[in-house]
Amino acid sequence: MSSTKKVHNTHISEQVRVLHGTLLDIVAAMNQPQRDEDMVREAGIALDRALFPLLVGIERLGPIGIVDLAERMGRDYSTISRQVAKLESLGLAERRQNSSDRRVNEAVVTPKGKAMTDRIDEARDRMAGEVFANWEEQEVKDLVRLMRKFADALMGERG
Repeated sequence: MSSTKKVHNTHISEQVRVLHGTLLDIVAAMNQPQRDEDMVREAGIALDRALFPLLVGIERLGPIGIVDLAERMGRDYSTISRQVAKLESLGLAERRQNSSDRRVNEAVVTPKGKAMTDRIDEARDRMAGEVFANWEEQEVKDLVRLMRKFADALMGERG
């Protein structure tokens, strides 16, 4: 192996370590209970903090199988199933059988749930405005583009 290749691999390895640390910081910040409470309050909605990410996930990814949703949320199936039932009782989501595989139960957001996630999106936009207040527009575009590219590459690893 050439010495140039070794230097390149070392540089990439250092960058991956920094990237991993950065992602841990982002996940920690995003998973803070106070952040969800702030978002719910900013959106002016009444929703249990535990149900908030689930509703948003169903709206973004749905219709989505309950098993797939549980995997994406990092929780077990029975917990997610109970929480989807709670969203159903609130009229925010509903379960149905997948049209191509009747064994798969999937969740989908209702119009009432969509109206709520629209309010959450508006609140997220306002809150993100504060985070990105000192960023150049191109920096935000680059961040979004590169994060999407990274997420797509990671998701491709699973498939």
